[in-house]
Amino acid sequence: MQFDPTQVGIFTELVSSIAEEMGSTLERVAFSTNIKERRDFSCAVFDRDGFLVAQAAHIPVHLGAMEFLMRRWIREGPQLSEHDVGISNDPYFAGTHLPDISLIAPVHARGERVGYVACRAHHADVGGKDPGSFSPVSHVSDEGVILRPSLYNEETLGELLHRSRNPGEREGDLEAQRAAIKVGKRRFTALAESYG
Repeated sequence: MQFDPTQVGIFTELVSSIAEEMGSTLERVAFSTNIKERRDFSCAVFDRDGFLVAQAAHIPVHLGAMEFLMRRWIREGPQLSEHDVGISNDPYFAGTHLPDISLIAPVHARGERVGYVACRAHHADVGGKDPGSFSPVSHVSDEGVILRPSLYNEETLGELLHRSRNPGEREGDLEAQRAAIKVGKRRFTALAESYG
C-alpha cells in the first residue's frame, strides 16, 4: 500500500486537533481553577487496542498513565457500549493519584469501534481527610473516594459528590470532562467516516 506523505501529514494534524479541541472545551467549560487556569488536565485519542494515537500538549505525566489505563480497561474493565462513558481514579488501576479522575469513551464509525477518547483532570477535592493532593494519611482510602473502573452515572458519582466539600464544583468539572469526551467522539467519528 502506497501512502502519500502530504495526506499522512494532514491526517496526523487532524487527529491531533481532536485532542486539542477536547482540551479547549474542557478548559472553557470547567468550574475549578485547577482546570480552568492551572490547566491540570490532559486529553488524548487512542486506537481500538488502547494505544496512544494523539495527545494535546497538556500534562505529560497524565498522558503516560492514560495509555496504561486504556489498555488495562480494555482487558479488565467493564465493557463500554457505543454510548457509555467510563470513569476511574483508582491509582492501582489508572496509574496516578485519587484527584486525577479519568473519563474514557469508545468511538464508533459505521457501526464499528475505531478507537477511544479520554481525558484526565485534577480535581481539588475528592472527599478525603484534607482537600488537595498531599494528605498526611497512611491508607489510600483516607485520601478520598476511590472510583473503581465503572460507568459514569449518578450511582457512581453519588459518594464522590456527597463527600466532596464543594459538590457543585466537582459535578461541574466532571460534566466539563464529559463535554470534552462528546467533542472528541464527534470529531473522531467524523474523521473516521471521511477517511474510511
